[in-house]
Amino acid sequence: MTIAFPLPDPAILARRDAIVDGLRGLVAPEALVTSEDERRAFETDGLTAYRKMPLAVVLPSTTAEVSAVMRYCHEAGVKVVPRGAGTSLAGGAIAQEDAVILGVAKMNRVLDVDFGNRTARVQAGITNLAISAAVSHEGFFYAPDPSSQLACTIAGNIAMNSGGAHCLKYGVTTNNLMGVTLVMVDGTVVEIGGDHLDSAGYDLLGLVCGSEGQLGIVTEATVRILRAAEGARPALMGFGTVEDAGACTAAIIGAGIIPVAIEYMDREAITICEAFAHAGYPLDAEAMLIIEVEGSKAECDAMLARIVEIARPFNPTSLKVSQSEAESAAIWKGRKSAFGATGRISDYICMDGTIPTGQLPLVLERIGAITQSYGLRCANVFHAGDGNLHPLILFDINTPGEMEKAEAAGEEMLKLCVEVGGCLTGEHGVGIEKRDLMTYQYNPEDLHQQMRVRAVFDPAWLMNPAKVFPLEGRIAA
Repeated sequence: MTIAFPLPDPAILARRDAIVDGLRGLVAPEALVTSEDERRAFETDGLTAYRKMPLAVVLPSTTAEVSAVMRYCHEAGVKVVPRGAGTSLAGGAIAQEDAVILGVAKMNRVLDVDFGNRTARVQAGITNLAISAAVSHEGFFYAPDPSSQLACTIAGNIAMNSGGAHCLKYGVTTNNLMGVTLVMVDGTVVEIGGDHLDSAGYDLLGLVCGSEGQLGIVTEATVRILRAAEGARPALMGFGTVEDAGACTAAIIGAGIIPVAIEYMDREAITICEAFAHAGYPLDAEAMLIIEVEGSKAECDAMLARIVEIARPFNPTSLKVSQSEAESAAIWKGRKSAFGATGRISDYICMDGTIPTGQLPLVLERIGAITQSYGLRCANVFHAGDGNLHPLILFDINTPGEMEKAEAAGEEMLKLCVEVGGCLTGEHGVGIEKRDLMTYQYNPEDLHQQMRVRAVFDPAWLMNPAKVFPLEGRIAA
């Protein structure tokens, strides 16, 4: 499988020098990237198997500059690809030869914090973790915590509706987003939502969150900040089979218990992450759960006791409860570093699908069979509590045909997610990676309706145009 891109518009390519000259008057000189060597840093994102050289890269510092750039590109008929930190694993920020990349990374300030109302207003280029760092001195934090939180921007989190390990209790980005400043395709600046829980009228904020940069450019966001719990304790629980670990997860959720997180690793992932983090993971287990609870010491003890009792019929082979902050940090270091640790030993593709938690045992068994049928290895590490799967399919890019086999295996896994009642993506978005699978999840009428909504915001399809929807059958407003 090779993912196709639209052919670049030769008329736009022929006007490149004139387009760059027009952009030069809208931002500071250092905010315009035009040389081939410098543009190469923006030709791909986290889906590094695919890359395209952008026409130019613009890095504005204010909403007004973003508005001016968008207005100019709209009038010139130039496509725009929004970009945060470029950590997208679905190719959501990969450029096109006839498109300008508009990056928001320079817009990285905290604008206001209201501890009384538990909100923070930030520029959209701030990193996810920097929000928590800005409010931690008062005992607050920002809940969504993707593994890339050290690098990923809130703009990218909004575009993909990102989650993270603690989404089981605290929800994903849409549950913690209250308002945005959005620059439309023609440069118009609008405010959606605000510093209050509910806004009158249609839920446009819900539409923007997860729209993958196709409806406009988010330049500022108001997010919910939360008071940190009194304490938190992760526990490691090993199992003799992947099916037992999956069934145990479903049983915990089915019992009405909502830990802060339930993270899953299979033997492959345990071995990879333990070699990197030295967290004390059970190397003899076929699968492992990281289950974190929070509250007072008594609350943590009581909830862990209930969880252990629920787990007993599934024959856990080991149980280790963190006894210190250092142990807790090591446990989470292994999980948070899983993608990077895997990259130390192999090329891989990280998939992202979501299933009903009750289907975990079946799906894990099927994923194993799919991987084996292609003669590949797979490290499973994912948010088991809400059924958001992240199989890492390992391959050697230097072996002809291996990447194609990995992509085909990943496609089968995503189709499996839909087959059992789930969906193609949980938090990575569709991007280019799953674009051509949209017809598997949606019928033509569903896709047509979604594209009609998109085209209201951008009739000429200038915003991130190669993404989300199949290239064939697109409609205008």
